[in-house]
Amino acid sequence: MGVLPKGLSSVLAKAPTDVVILSSLRTPITRSYKGHLKDAYPEELLSVVLRATLDKVPELNPSKIEDVAVGVVLSELGGSKAARMALNHVGFDSSSTSLYTVNRACSSSLQAIASIAASIRTEAIDVGIGAGMESMTRNYGSRAIPTSYWPALKESPVKDARDCVMPMGLTSENVASRYGVSREDQDAFAVKSHQLAAQARAEGRFKEEIVPVTTQYQEVDKAGNKVGEPQTVTVTEDDGIRPTASLEGMAKLKPAFKPDGASTAGNSSQVSDGAAATLLMRRSTATALGLGDRIIGKFVAANTVGCKPDEMGIGPAVAIPKLLGQLGLENKDVDRWEINEAFASQAIYCLRELGLEEAWKDGKVNPDGGAIALGHPLGATGARMVSTLLHGLGRTGGEVGVVSMCVGTGMGMAGVFVRE
Repeated sequence: MGVLPKGLSSVLAKAPTDVVILSSLRTPITRSYKGHLKDAYPEELLSVVLRATLDKVPELNPSKIEDVAVGVVLSELGGSKAARMALNHVGFDSSSTSLYTVNRACSSSLQAIASIAASIRTEAIDVGIGAGMESMTRNYGSRAIPTSYWPALKESPVKDARDCVMPMGLTSENVASRYGVSREDQDAFAVKSHQLAAQARAEGRFKEEIVPVTTQYQEVDKAGNKVGEPQTVTVTEDDGIRPTASLEGMAKLKPAFKPDGASTAGNSSQVSDGAAATLLMRRSTATALGLGDRIIGKFVAANTVGCKPDEMGIGPAVAIPKLLGQLGLENKDVDRWEINEAFASQAIYCLRELGLEEAWKDGKVNPDGGAIALGHPLGATGARMVSTLLHGLGRTGGEVGVVSMCVGTGMGMAGVFVRE
């Protein structure tokens, strides 16, 4: 990806070769199995944000968009055929716009954005979209952990090979026990995530980033039986946020993954449905197309790192220092952090290890809540976080932001963005 800028002034400086962002949008994130997007298809949600991306920058001829990368984790066959169909369906030029899907588990759509940025930086393309989609309602379950794979792996003498299929909840318990993250701290973290998200929603902070979705919804009763006729609904808000979340309520929840554990349904990220998309191009291209005034930010750099699969949640604590070091940045240079809350245990550990506990208290880390409250539609989460980051920086006047998450099988990913 070429030579990275070094130091804050270089990161903030503008150059014709910059990879800039003109739009970053998402659907509402809703609860799987219960929310109003439960009957929507992942490619349906993708089509909504792709169409909205074109509408957001109407001066841009769709034929100028050369490649689209879509993060997706659970969809059958990687979702590539359905995603391509959705792309063509909403008005992209099939003779000029190509598409591929990306699966780096929880960081898939951040990887999609980084991959498109790399193609722009190396002049393979001038304009592209990094996106993500996931319907965990339709695809979560047996596909989340493979039921059939090379038998030799199951009995591998290498623990890190066997641990790649360890349930994520158990990795959360490992982080909590190894690094001293108490149940009380996890519950308090989760409550604050809901409180922050509830306040953000009430104040309308998400409105600029959310694209309404009109879809079909079938009501069901507690037994899962269909009730009445399917309805056409328009979904405008995230629905996993619990404004009344309390420490007392959290404390009543039973451990979800082991009898004596500390991770519960309340202090873990929600199983969710949603999609997101970010439009990127070279700054010189934006200028040539008369779109310079549409620029809302730029992609600076991203990286991935490895860590032990049985404590995959520590990934951001490894990825972030490496990336900031490569850019010559320090924590104090970052105005806003979006660190995915896969589990409260790993989020708390990462804050402690990164020296960001005070920043979290001061509202610089996940100030509008995180995945515990908003949800975690795997393939879409990274792009959702980028949208929340850029719009949040726009409201507060901040410039430098970081998006980071842990990644199943033992990885971490981080990206640095600048709001303009």
